[in-house]
Amino acid sequence: MLFYAHSGIRYLVFLSGVITLGYALFGLVARRDHDKGMRIAAAIFAGSLDLNILVGAGLLFSGRFFPGVGVHLVFMLAATVVAHLVPGVMKRTSVEKRTYAPYVIGTAVSLALVVTGITMLGRPLLGSG
Repeated sequence: MLFYAHSGIRYLVFLSGVITLGYALFGLVARRDHDKGMRIAAAIFAGSLDLNILVGAGLLFSGRFFPGVGVHLVFMLAATVVAHLVPGVMKRTSVEKRTYAPYVIGTAVSLALVVTGITMLGRPLLGSG
């Protein structure tokens, strides 16, 4: 059951990541001021990664292992760290200096790490192969 939850939550991670990236790109291109919506979108994305890490840890402790799980774990942890870095840094930046560019870069890097981590297991990004 944990395996199916862990696999299913990846869609929430993808969806929230794509929404966050789209919101940040729109804000950057439109030269909008940094707003609360960006902070919320980034928090939802980071939270969905946190949830999947937690379920994945439960899966590991249940003794279910697959080839490449070590590399998968490293990539997923890195993606989670990157997803938390940008909001943390932006929170400490003065309001006048806040921009969408770090969110674009951080979210894109985090999503790339997630995609790489999933493919390291030999699984498709979408579907249940």
